[in-house]
Amino acid sequence: EMINFEESAIKKIIREYTREAGVRNLEREIGSVLRKIAQKVAQGESGPFTITEADIEKYLGIPKYRFGLAGEKDEIGVATGLAWTEAGGDILFIEVALVPGKGNLILTGKLGEVMQESARAALTYVRSKSVDWGIESNFFDKWDIHIHVPAGAIPKDGPSAGVTMATALASAIRRIPVKKDIGMTGEITIRGKILPVGGIREKVLAAHRAGLKTVMLPRDNERDLEEVPQIVKDDIEFIFIEHADEAINQALLIPELVK
Repeated sequence: EMINFEESAIKKIIREYTREAGVRNLEREIGSVLRKIAQKVAQGESGPFTITEADIEKYLGIPKYRFGLAGEKDEIGVATGLAWTEAGGDILFIEVALVPGKGNLILTGKLGEVMQESARAALTYVRSKSVDWGIESNFFDKWDIHIHVPAGAIPKDGPSAGVTMATALASAIRRIPVKKDIGMTGEITIRGKILPVGGIREKVLAAHRAGLKTVMLPRDNERDLEEVPQIVKDDIEFIFIEHADEAINQALLIPELVK
């Protein structure tokens, strides 16, 4: 056996050079490595060749994709969502910033129509909590609210980021950090009710891969965990929620923020 790929090398190719549910791109990238090794052999080098993680950039160049990892620190106005894509699950960061203005909602990050509606629903829910949170009555008239989802070149849509947006909004408005190691998914209504979403298996696998310790899911998605490997479930604490109040209580660093 002249060529051996270390497991860490294969993982690097999967995470940073392919983005699909199948293996076609993986096979293509491995083929690129093999062709370059064949050139070495043609030039007189002899094997065996062991391909390590550190070798991959030498053969394939700069990584094509950023592998999603949990945030490095607890931050105000940043919450971690779980997303489903055609390439499988991934994590996404919802960022909220407040800037002096006239109460406008600014949405950026190439968000689709459904995701924009989720942002508006989340904001309506948050505004309904103003009295409970002790927010002054004219607060939303003096500040513009900017919601951004990074990786702006990648289109994003669907309702499942609603609870994440609500959490990031609550964090920004109350100036309380969100725990960095907690991820979440769920559609939100304007009353704060959390509705079930799809892609639970892929989202949980992405959370595990990213190193998240806690995952919040809609209560009605609890049965979907049957599709998740036990070895993954053993590493994650699952919290099942029915209302955004519960998500905010769990995610923000001050417990029981929402009475």
